[in-house]
Amino acid sequence: MNVTVVAILDTEFRQEPALARIMNNRLLTAAKELQDFHLIGLHTRRSTAHYLTIHLSYNQKYKIRYRIINDVPADIEYLVAERCGRLGYILCKSTINQQNSVSFQVF
Repeated sequence: MNVTVVAILDTEFRQEPALARIMNNRLLTAAKELQDFHLIGLHTRRSTAHYLTIHLSYNQKYKIRYRIINDVPADIEYLVAERCGRLGYILCKSTINQQNSVSFQVF
């Protein structure tokens, strides 16, 4: 299985340039660690889904949130939720509004 973790650096809120640089570096590091260390076991795993894509971003309180982009089996989704939960990341569910724009709900 091919695992890709993408850091989404654009936020819905305004940041100071110095703080944004620090937070973006932190998010890029978290994405690399999640992909290369915490989810390394999924690289050798055979599944019906060949790809797993996860987006990492910040919420308003600078907590890292994650979202699985593609459809994966429930056991892989559970494994990702367990690993991200241990790291303190929160689940970000996306819903589509009537105007075809995407909004995020944090649970």
